[in-house]
Parts: sequence; structure tokens; C-alpha cells
Amino acid sequence: MSEKLLIGRTIDTGSWVHSLDPRAKMIAMLLYVVMIIMSNTWIEMVCMLLFSMAVIASTRIHIKYYVRAAKPLWILMVFIFIVQCLKVVDKNGIVLMSIGTWNLYLEGFRLGLFAVLRMVFLVSFTAILTFTTTPGRLNQGLEGVLKPLHWIKVSPDRLTLMISIALRFIPTILEETQIILKAQASRGADLKELPWKEKGKMLVSLLVPVTVGAFRRAEDLVHSMESRGFRIREPRTKYHRLIWRKRDTLFISLFIIMVIVVVWMSSSASGDIWTL
Repeated sequence: MSEKLLIGRTIDTGSWVHSLDPRAKMIAMLLYVVMIIMSNTWIEMVCMLLFSMAVIASTRIHIKYYVRAAKPLWILMVFIFIVQCLKVVDKNGIVLMSIGTWNLYLEGFRLGLFAVLRMVFLVSFTAILTFTTTPGRLNQGLEGVLKPLHWIKVSPDRLTLMISIALRFIPTILEETQIILKAQASRGADLKELPWKEKGKMLVSLLVPVTVGAFRRAEDLVHSMESRGFRIREPRTKYHRLIWRKRDTLFISLFIIMVIVVVWMSSSASGDIWTL
């Protein structure tokens, strides 16, 4: 089960991306999201693809892990692509295919493909963030990025604690679900052999034991944290301190340059020849 789960999994290859400050990676992710939103032409998408492939290659992690990270979302990607193709009506545009009264326009095909590419880019960079950063450093980096929230009386410590606990509970809940499924299979209720209607009923029946188990584990976690003297509002020391280096600044600078390039191409008339 743990081998199939890629959420929150760290793959250490010793690359320079692994040694970056987690705060730099999170700021870079925000800039990357800006690039994804601003990319509206084919030349911008090509630049995004080349830049993303360069960052992925610098992690020295095999491409198959990124494919596996995006694989669970392929149904959602297909759904988004179909919705874009169905809803766009461009009477003055080029018709690629006609089925009865419905027409597939080139503009709808382009928007659907762009939506899928944006999702692929976002999933790939999220995978880079989790593959190259341990959960502890990720939590520490998120706390550092959210420090300005102190100005509006919001505690970043509480937010990062909730996020870190939620991420750690995901594999625990999946493991408990797998145990319950195996227990039911040993009693003759194998999920793989049941029809779809029975599968739905069986999955609904799983919600009660899984939910009860999650509450039980959460209560045990609270008691263990209290027994160790943990207090949410008390000041805490760090065993590993985050140190911002020149390579972190260089990493952020690359993303800032890419944002400027994408914004420039979006406003430039020369990019229109790439827009289909």
C-alpha cells in the first residue's frame, strides 16, 4: 500500500533541488501558478513545458513517478476537456467535427487542451514539491511563508499543524481502509468480484468503521501530544533551522524571469501567430 501511495512521499536523489529551502520552493510554486494562469497561447504553453521539463530533470527523479502522480486525475482531465469542447460555441470559428446539431469548434478544442495542460503542469510541480521535501521541512517552510498572517491576528502555527496532521492521516486512513477491505474479503465479500451496485453499498458501509477509526486515532494523538507538554500557543524551538542561501535566491529568480517572459508574451502582438 505504501509503495502505491505517492501523496507526501519523498524521493531523495541528492539533487540540488532537494537541498533548497522549502520556503523558496513554496514561493516558486505561487509564481508557477501565476505562469499557468497567464499562459493562453501555444508558444507560452511550449515555454511552460520546456521550463517544467528542465526543473523535473534537475530533480533527477524518474519521469515515471510524475506520471503515476498525475494518473489518478486522468478521469477529471478527460471530463474537463469534454466540458470545454461542449460549452464553447464559436459560430464564426473553424468546425473540426459535427455530430448532428453539435459542432466541435477549434476554439473549444484549444481551451479544453489548455485546461488539461494547466492541470498537468500544476500536478507535476506539486509532485516536485512533495518528492523533494520531507513532510517536516514542508511544514516548517509553510510556517515561514505564512508568518505575515500574524499581522491580521491569524496563527500560522495552528494552520500548519492542521495541514501537517491532515497529510499524515491520509496514508493512515488508506491503510485502515485496506485492512477493512481485506477483512471483508476473507469473509467472502470481495470488492473486485461484486457488481457495481453492490460495490457502492459496500463502500458506503466502509464509511462508518473508517470514520470511527479516524476519530479514535485523532483522540490518541491529542492525548500523546498533551502528555508530551505540547501547547499550541507556546513558543517552540526548532531542531533544524531553515537557512536561506544564494541558490534559493537564484531558484526564485528563475521563476520571476519566467513570469516576466510569460506576461510579456501575453501582451505582445508577436504571440498572436501562435494562437489558434
